[in-house]
Amino acid sequence: MTQGTVVIVGAGHAGFQVAASLRQHGYGERICLINDEAHLPYQRPPLSKAYLKGEGRPDSLMFRPDKFYRDQNIELIGDRAAFVDRAAGRLLLASGSFLDYGHLVLATGARNRLLDLPNANLADVRYLRILDESEALRQRIGTARHVVVIGAGFIGLEFAATARAKGLEVDVVELGTRVMARAVTAEISEYFQARHTAAGIRIHLGVQATSIESNGADVAGVSLSDGRHLPADLVVVGVGVLPNVELAAEAGLPVAAGIVVNEQLLTSDPNISAIGDCALFASPRFGGSLRLESVQNATDHARCVAARLTGDARTYDGMPWFWSDQGDDKLQIAGLTTGYDRVVERGDRQARSFSAFCYKAGQLVGIESVNRAADHVFGRKILGLNRSIEPEQAADLSFDLKAALA
Repeated sequence: MTQGTVVIVGAGHAGFQVAASLRQHGYGERICLINDEAHLPYQRPPLSKAYLKGEGRPDSLMFRPDKFYRDQNIELIGDRAAFVDRAAGRLLLASGSFLDYGHLVLATGARNRLLDLPNANLADVRYLRILDESEALRQRIGTARHVVVIGAGFIGLEFAATARAKGLEVDVVELGTRVMARAVTAEISEYFQARHTAAGIRIHLGVQATSIESNGADVAGVSLSDGRHLPADLVVVGVGVLPNVELAAEAGLPVAAGIVVNEQLLTSDPNISAIGDCALFASPRFGGSLRLESVQNATDHARCVAARLTGDARTYDGMPWFWSDQGDDKLQIAGLTTGYDRVVERGDRQARSFSAFCYKAGQLVGIESVNRAADHVFGRKILGLNRSIEPEQAADLSFDLKAALA
């Protein structure tokens, strides 16, 4: 069991949950939560979904009101971590102050991958990851007329759907051959591309933006690698993220595609853990190292570390799941479908209610569901139990999925 101050760097889903879970487990010593944003810790998923549409105020996003931190004796410190002095067990802050720690939790998250193009620094080339960015876009789409979205991943398509519903002309530019290609099966990609196209969104695949065009001070359009020019007065970029590993690297901790941690989410230093989007963790369940970007991963990592710090050490074995709201459609994913070799559809694509059951060497590895929550719940349960059903059973609507769990 850890003794002394627990210092948590990062106040996103992972960082907040560590602090809250430590108190839930009865941890009685000092907890410091370092927050480098000018807001109370808040939920991120609504930023590209409901909040962007104009639903709710900033305070509706907060995990807890300020009173929670006072009542739980969690010190919420508005500052930025600058350097980890491992030998002294001390975290130096950008303000010049420092915190001594008994255990340090790095929940540093990830940041937007920036566009490296001419004129990419114009004011109306925007990103969408933090509350201030979402707030600025929420105001801007009220006056914009034509937006080009660069990147057809979850964030890009969520924004595109909202912008189109607000009446904007929308073009989406994607270097890949299908939308969300790195995240979902071809079956799901086809469905969402058809839905977005039917809504009036123009999707351009297999091309990339080569420059942002300007009329002097403002965005005027986007030039493409095939020679075309798309008019625009707003550009939104969603080309992925980079894990924030610099603090760990400067402290001499191993980093790769994330901060390297073991199956208990410990770094090479027994007094430092790393969790959430920044962590490259050893996964016995999947037989390798993973870095995942999801609320589930962040919060489950946090609970695992809080349990270890209060005397209940365990291997992290969470089952990944994800979701995306795009227009009137909800996509939910259970498991990891990387490397699948067979897809079986269940439900009715035309009725906008179907799932793609993904198999690898005959074993169910993931389920991607569109407007079919029961299939998603089933997927999380059966995959969590390391069990499977036959492809023929998945395709047969008369087969009782609940019975398979009995």
